[in-house]
Amino acid sequence: MRRHFLRDDDVTPAEQAEILDLAARLKADRFAASPLAGPKTVALIFDKPTLRTQTSFTVGVAELQGAPFLVDGTKAQIGTRESVPDVARIIGRQVAAIVWRTYAQSDLETMAEYAGVPVVNALTDDFHPCQILADLLTIAEHKGRLAGLTMTYVGDGANNMAHSYLLGGATAGMHVRIATPAAYQPDAGILADAARIAETTGGSVEVLTDTTAAAAGADVILTDTWVSMGQEDEKSARVEAFAGYTVDAALMAQAAPEAIFLHCLPAYRGYEVTSEVLDGPQSVVWDEAENRLHAQKAVLAWLLEKNKEGSDA
Repeated sequence: MRRHFLRDDDVTPAEQAEILDLAARLKADRFAASPLAGPKTVALIFDKPTLRTQTSFTVGVAELQGAPFLVDGTKAQIGTRESVPDVARIIGRQVAAIVWRTYAQSDLETMAEYAGVPVVNALTDDFHPCQILADLLTIAEHKGRLAGLTMTYVGDGANNMAHSYLLGGATAGMHVRIATPAAYQPDAGILADAARIAETTGGSVEVLTDTTAAAAGADVILTDTWVSMGQEDEKSARVEAFAGYTVDAALMAQAAPEAIFLHCLPAYRGYEVTSEVLDGPQSVVWDEAENRLHAQKAVLAWLLEKNKEGSDA
């Protein structure tokens, strides 16, 4: 069966560790792997605004000796001008892999069903699994391990980052806490999936409304924008709802003394995080941003190898 990376739990705990180990090796030697030599082409489709994702995937495909093919999703109008299955069949016959940053998770799953090549989730409304791999790589670099650490996310518990932290953190054997208002709870099905994974890895998942309790003794504090792409019309209501969920120095002081701070960026200073924290000594956000490159190269190389194994079987 063809392997894709559509959500964080598409890989087992052992496979996640394998990808993170490969990412660390590719960071140490950026040109150590060339699975796209030829060069083979990878379609990079962006329906949503992007900086880090476009840069890191474009550079990553090139460093794997492949050719990145950028597709402006606003012009391609996938699912409107042409159906997702038809686009998947057309592009899939011409490229080695497809990376798609889009809205609906269901559209991404349809692309994977019909493409005939590996498909990677570069962000949907429900999940952002490549970002979480970069975060886990960063945490492992600074903490030396993942299993057993407490990772607290403060902010919108119903967004894609919270969902991916639940699944990805549980897969890594971490204790994941989500601090969010009662009206912004994670999807119940995703929370249940994360709890089931945590039972097998020794981790745990917990959702709280009290930020101080959530941050208490945490090894890692993370946050994200309160207003995700497509939610601009809700900005005033969201700013009011998330008042009290800012990561500031007082909240960081509740965490473990050596705690680190991460943010997937872009950051809106004075809202979800203060400049004092973002620019402070506990912040590792620039390492985190760089690690998008290494984590995504590892995902592509790993998927191509796994699917090669599958075709050889």
